Amino acid sequence: MKHFLGVVFYLFFTISISAQTSKIFPDDFLGIYKGDLTINSKRGVQKIPMEFHLLETKTEGKYDYKLVYNGQPRNYTLVVKDKIKGIFDIDENNGIILPVRVVGNVLYSFFEVQGNMLTSRLAFTDDKVDFEILFTATKNKITTGKGTKEIPFVYGYPISVVQRAYLKKKN
Repeated sequence: MKHFLGVVFYLFFTISISAQTSKIFPDDFLGIYKGDLTINSKRGVQKIPMEFHLLETKTEGKYDYKLVYNGQPRNYTLVVKDKIKGIFDIDENNGIILPVRVVGNVLYSFFEVQGNMLTSRLAFTDDKVDFEILFTATKNKITTGKGTKEIPFVYGYPISVVQRAYLKKKN
């Protein structure tokens, strides 16, 4: 009987955990999120109000993806390429399209523009987004290692700006 109760408890617990983690991006995280963005750079620390909007559109496979910094909106479109594989694009609606990847409930991107590399990470939970952008200039590349088979060259890029926000869902 003890063994039976243990199995029942295990199954109940496993099903409960599965139900809680079976959210599908982006549909289960639509909404408007608000908070403050902290920008840490060589100039110091700055805080500005920030919003992130992820909303349905009338076009299947496309979502409004809006970043609002200090009241200034940047209107993008999130485009589904392969939802099962987590492959999406962020269309900046000006000819620039950034590839993004979703793993679990985290959206990642990595791109270079005008000699700068940026990586972004948006981690979604039920009512929050943990937003982060890391920035480095490619000209600041540091080379270490020996360039041999045993110890290859390794290129490092010192991070010069970290932007971070914890945004809470408002609707």
